[in-house]
Amino acid sequence: MDANQAARIAKNATAAELRGRHVPGRPLVIPNSWDAASAAAIERAGSFAAVATSSNAVAAVLGWEDGEVVPVDAMLAAASRIVGAVSLPVTVDFERGYRLVPQTLVERFAVTGAVGLNLEDSDPGTGVMIDVEEQVAFLRAVRAAAEAAHLDLVINARTDSFLRKAGTPDEQLKASIDRGNRYLEAGADCVYPLGASGAFTLGALTDGVDGPVNVARGVGGPPLKELAELGVARVTFGAGLQRQLYSTFESELLPQLMS
Repeated sequence: MDANQAARIAKNATAAELRGRHVPGRPLVIPNSWDAASAAAIERAGSFAAVATSSNAVAAVLGWEDGEVVPVDAMLAAASRIVGAVSLPVTVDFERGYRLVPQTLVERFAVTGAVGLNLEDSDPGTGVMIDVEEQVAFLRAVRAAAEAAHLDLVINARTDSFLRKAGTPDEQLKASIDRGNRYLEAGADCVYPLGASGAFTLGALTDGVDGPVNVARGVGGPPLKELAELGVARVTFGAGLQRQLYSTFESELLPQLMS
């Protein structure tokens, strides 16, 4: 066995371990980083089993807007720096794949060393929902490309009916459940209905989705115990941690410099 094979085996074992931590009722809490320093701080905290990224937060520190405006080379390089800064597994917010075809997406993503990624089902530029059949085919092709490369990836399928307010609240809930289950069948490991909130809605999602559900928790949001009781399997924070930190920097720390 050469060094590359050994590294791939170790990486796949890490991916399998990360997947196994997605347990409904015992949420895996994954803070979102935006650079190597923030990722290292998450690891030093000693309480977390993985590090996530936020595309919005990474875009901000790179000087770009969110929505796949960041050049894919820059986003992949940022992911690589974050992976290199920690020993924890890293999962990357990869929007809708930055217009890469599945085989190229997998090949380029593998170089970062990350073991998981988010892939969303609305157009990052326009906000329009992607046809469900198109998204199912996309996720299935990403999984197939990963398997062909003997690479395990933890795919977190973001579904955006709530975020994009696609229909009535009832229609948003039904679409999120239907899409989520289709995505799991296509090879996703977890479903991420971004924008979902409230005990009734979250409970309906965890009951209706036949796999782990990721909930975005705002800083000061529902207690972790409550999310666990609702059957949530994964909790992330998007760009919220960065926004709160930068808000404190701007509103409190900078004014102190002139006092």
